[in-house]
Formats: sequence, structure tokens, C-alpha cells
Amino acid sequence: MDNKYRFLARIIIEAKSPLNIGSGNKGIKTDSLVLRDVNGIPFIPGTTIAGLLRHTLGKDEEELMGSQEIGSPLIITEARMINSDGRVLDGILSQEELNSDFLRHFRQFPIRQHAKIGDRGVTVKGGKFDEEIVIKGSRFCFEMELLSADADDADFKELLNTLLSDTFRIGSGSRSGFGEIEVLGHQCQYKTIDMTDKKQKEWYLEKSSSLSEEWKDAEVLTLQKPQVQEWTTYELELKPVDFLLFGSGFGNDKADMTFVRETFIDWSGEMAQVKNRERVLLIPASSVKGALSHRTAFHFNKLVHKYADMLTDEEQIRDYIGKNNVAVKALFGSEGDSVGEKILNKKRGNVLMSDIIEEAPLSTKVLNHVSIDRFTGGAIDGALFNEEILYAKGHTYNLKLMVNHAAFTEDELVKTAFEDALKDLCSSMLPLGGGVNRGNGCFEGTIKRNGELIYGNN
Repeated sequence: MDNKYRFLARIIIEAKSPLNIGSGNKGIKTDSLVLRDVNGIPFIPGTTIAGLLRHTLGKDEEELMGSQEIGSPLIITEARMINSDGRVLDGILSQEELNSDFLRHFRQFPIRQHAKIGDRGVTVKGGKFDEEIVIKGSRFCFEMELLSADADDADFKELLNTLLSDTFRIGSGSRSGFGEIEVLGHQCQYKTIDMTDKKQKEWYLEKSSSLSEEWKDAEVLTLQKPQVQEWTTYELELKPVDFLLFGSGFGNDKADMTFVRETFIDWSGEMAQVKNRERVLLIPASSVKGALSHRTAFHFNKLVHKYADMLTDEEQIRDYIGKNNVAVKALFGSEGDSVGEKILNKKRGNVLMSDIIEEAPLSTKVLNHVSIDRFTGGAIDGALFNEEILYAKGHTYNLKLMVNHAAFTEDELVKTAFEDALKDLCSSMLPLGGGVNRGNGCFEGTIKRNGELIYGNN
């Protein structure tokens, strides 16, 4: 027996921000559906986890994932969702279980609305889309197994440690606030098996493949969080000046437009609780990302002395905005260029951030708006509408951003432009969300870079 050792780990993870585990299919209500199992509840394919692990490994460690010539010695199961009582939901569930108070929240998933805004401040043609997401706080369980000829499990432990990294995200939209996870180490289990030992071999053969079956005589998995050397961390402490409006794309019986609300799962008690969406504040990271992208382009163009009145036509303007702007492409990536049937020059973003989702006492206000005919002084027909907005003055929200150093090596001015954009955000010069031209979305705050205060007063 060449690989007589088996290293097994049972991993429990919790979504610290919503997960976007897409099925690749569209629905009647949304452009992207969440991947569901036979019970209609979300799960994470083992191939997704394996692909993410392969991406994080260095070339010297890729043999753990196999190659075209050698099969992978690593086995990864699907990640199955955990019920409110901590039990893993694996296998076909009864109708009674599916109708429980907890699982009924997973019949319909929240839908996030997205709109790509151009340099004119309006939605780009074809830039409107939406997608289903798995709510924050959802927990999943999966198992990993490594076949080895060596009794030393250091490589396997190092592989498991990558799951603890602040930069490890699961699913798509990782650069738009989705996919942040936490490994619940005190609930994870570990087992080393020597197949030449009769007792250990029997334990291995008797172990069920079902994730709902608990392990026996296993030790608690001890992991060590890896140091993130190649990333710069920015921590923003934001205080709203007054009103916020991050639009949901929907109305209700009170207003034509409402601010976005979502539920999340709280595990602080003995049983998991789904928090009432009416008491949950959400600041989407995608809104922050879009605003920072535009303002970074502005500051970079200013630093290199490229101004609108110097550019004579649209072709020249396009060379300095969006994905063609050096700073924007370095920091936030590019969706690439269409060349025939191919898309070339794709680039992944170098900025990581997460949604702000927390329970808070919310104070709302419905504002009425009307467009006035400048000749008659009366309301224009059909131009009356109202919005439900959030009054958040007095609250403090913490936003964390991580920037890969690779972005700052593109041009020495990229870092300056990005930090100038952050300073605008913390000085009410860069409002977030909707209705910003009506005074919504202004913040004041401080900025720390790697723990050191670089803007504002504590």
C-alpha cells in the first residue's frame, strides 16, 4: 500500500458576507439563480472549493491538487448546509423539516440589483442585472481527505490554514463584497489514520459518507491563521451625516422606491435565529466599489494632468475612464474586450471588501418628490413619486478594504489616487447610494492603513 496514511478534516464554515454560488441558470425574477440541492436548499460543490484552494497554492504545492499525469491525492466533499440546531442537512429531508421556521427562509433568496454606471452618471446600456444570494450567517460543513505515503501531515495542515486567510473567498462576486467566510475552528474535527493499524482501519471503513453522521473519537482541529504579507488593509470608520438610500429596486405600500433590506442568521444563542429584515441595515460593497472606482479615475486623471477640456472627442475620453483608466484597471480589474467571439484582456480586481450587514434600530422617512413644469409652475403629469429612506445619523459603521500590492506596482500614482478617493468618502465629498444629488449618502470618518491613522481624528 503506497498511500497508507489518511488525513481527514471536517470543516465548519460560516458566511460572514452573503455567498453567490451561482447555478449558471436564469429565472423569471432574476438573471442568476443560486445553486440548490434536491431539497431546494443551497450547497457548495466540492469542485468550487478545490478550485479556490488550487488558486491559492504556490507552484511547489500544486501536486496536492494533482495534474494531467497524476491524480489528486486530495478528496473534497460538497459543503452541505447546517440547520438551526447545528445538524448537517445531508440526504433527502422530510416535508416537515423543509417547512420548519428556519428552512422556510431558504425557499426564496434575496435578490441583489446591480447597475453599471458610466462616466455620465447614468446606467450603461446592458449594465443592469440582478442575482440571487445566500444570506449572511449561513453555515456549511464539508470534509477533506488527503492520501499520503508519509506520516507527516504538515502539508495538509498548511493547506487547511489557507481557509483562514482574510483573502480566501467562496463563490463569485468576491470583489463585490460576497464570499467572505469564517472557519469555526472549535467545531472542526481532525483524524489521522494509519491503514496498517487494524483499529484505525476499522474506524475509517465504518465512517459514514453522510455529513449528517457525527465523527467518533476525533480531535479538535487546530489551525493557524496565515500572515497576509502582500496586502494592505484599510479600515474606515464611517458616520452618516443624515439620510441614506441604497435602493432595493422595488417599492411597497408606502413608497415607490425603498432602501434595500436583507435577513441574516445570528448564532449567538443556543439555536440559530433569522433576524427580521425590517431591523437590518445593509450597505452593499458593490455601491462602495462603484463610487470609489469613479472617484479614483478622477484623481488619477488629475494627477497625470488629463482634463475633460483637453480631450477633443469621445474616443479620447474613453481612453481615461472605466477599464481604460490605469488606476481603475489596476485596482478593480477589467471585464476584458470583445474580439470576435472571444473576450480578451480580462483582469481580476485587486481590492477586497465586504457588505456591511448588521442589526440596528432603523429610523425611516418617506420623502415626496415632484417635477415642476417651469412654464406653468404646476406638477408635470406622472412626475410625482416618493422614496423611503433611512435616517442613520449618530450611528457608526466600519468598512474594511484589502488591496493587493500588485495594484500599486502598476503606477506609483495609483496608491495616491485611491487614498484620495477614500479621503473624499470620509469627508462627505463622495456620497454613496442613490439620491446623492439630493443630499443622501454623505459620510464623515477616519482612515487607518495597516492600523495606522492616516486621515481624520479618533
